[in-house]
Amino acid sequence: MTKKEIPIAEQKGKLGVLTVGMGAVATTMIAGVEAVRRGIALPIGSLTQMGTIRLGKRTDKRIPKIKDFVPLANLEDLVFGGWDLFTDSAYEAAIKAGVLEKGQVDQLKDFLDALRPMPAAFEQKWVKNLHPNNVKTYKSKMDLAEQVMKDIQRFKKQSGADRLIMIWCASTEVYSKPHPVHDTLESFEKGLKSNSPDISPSMIYAYAALKLGIPHANGAPHITTDIPALTSLAVEKKVPVCGKDFKSGQTFMKTLLAPGIKARLLGLKGWFSTNILGNRDGEVLDDPEAFRSKEESKLSVLEYIIQPDLYPELYEGYYHKVRIEYYPPRGDNKESWDNLDIFGWLGYPMQIKVNCLFRDSILAAPMALDLVLFLDLAQRCPDLAKMGIQEWLSFYFKSPMCAASVYPEHDIFIQLMKLKNTLRHLRGEELITHLGLEYYD
Repeated sequence: MTKKEIPIAEQKGKLGVLTVGMGAVATTMIAGVEAVRRGIALPIGSLTQMGTIRLGKRTDKRIPKIKDFVPLANLEDLVFGGWDLFTDSAYEAAIKAGVLEKGQVDQLKDFLDALRPMPAAFEQKWVKNLHPNNVKTYKSKMDLAEQVMKDIQRFKKQSGADRLIMIWCASTEVYSKPHPVHDTLESFEKGLKSNSPDISPSMIYAYAALKLGIPHANGAPHITTDIPALTSLAVEKKVPVCGKDFKSGQTFMKTLLAPGIKARLLGLKGWFSTNILGNRDGEVLDDPEAFRSKEESKLSVLEYIIQPDLYPELYEGYYHKVRIEYYPPRGDNKESWDNLDIFGWLGYPMQIKVNCLFRDSILAAPMALDLVLFLDLAQRCPDLAKMGIQEWLSFYFKSPMCAASVYPEHDIFIQLMKLKNTLRHLRGEELITHLGLEYYD
């Protein structure tokens, strides 16, 4: 059979990475990329940099690295810019975040100190616990969107970037449901001009990016490109979007454990999750309205994986509780506890207890890098770009975006298979099913 590859434009020139937010996650990613470029660290946790992909039969033993299989941008070609609520340079922000050791950050000071954030689009009602010193003034939200677009165009010119990606690495906005202003692009643009209270800063950034044909990833749980107005704009402009909420810590563990419980047809009475976190994200989530955005994202994962409607005798009426507590002494080093009350053969009860000591931004940074590189790949591939929503990137999110006609897939193993099969499809390779009957003829 002749391979039929999907056209993908060459990755020429520089790729500009615009981060909304230059706090812990963004500076950890940026510093990490520079450390890897200088040969003083490894890109551990990055699928694009270290991951492999099996091609053909197991007997073929073709297992190239993903970065050698599809035409991803090289780390050497990345240039960075972005916005933040505070005036700190990337070096100052990285030191304050305390994720990376000061000695390691100091090795990169010349690079990080030159990276200074543009004033941010901000409205206090959406992030109540932060009080910034680096924000834009504006007459209308459309004026604000136009300022962001000018920032983008200026950055592209000054950095020499040929292509751009925008990724939200900032704080969680307060919980909000879609409103009529979000229904169509026309209603949304009218809302921008009339200062609609239902249009958040994250939506303004996403609108600015999509209008300029720039892919967008949302690393936080609030609604942004998943409103009809922006989803339709992405399709109209043929621009990839994905989100939402990086699946980095406790929920990552949940998507590992829950598929196993379901696969073995064990019952579940209850799942209690709590964690403590002391970074800026923890401070923001100390506001109940912001926490609700995160809570909705974390709760949705389990429901879709175990599917109580299909297994009522195992999962009907299970209790699921999620808590996050702000605890400043812990900084970016998050600790989580999970208690699972399960039952097995003949209904006998058992328990699983999980205690994880994670570094929040250390887990999120390589995910952010992968999303940047995969979104750039999607933008250079017309067959992917025209879809708008990139469901194949669900692997990275707690609340993955998907077509309105289907439910999101949360099982991390299915998500990884979907991602790798998408890459195989792009290169005209046979999709892997793991059937394997041919080895026993």
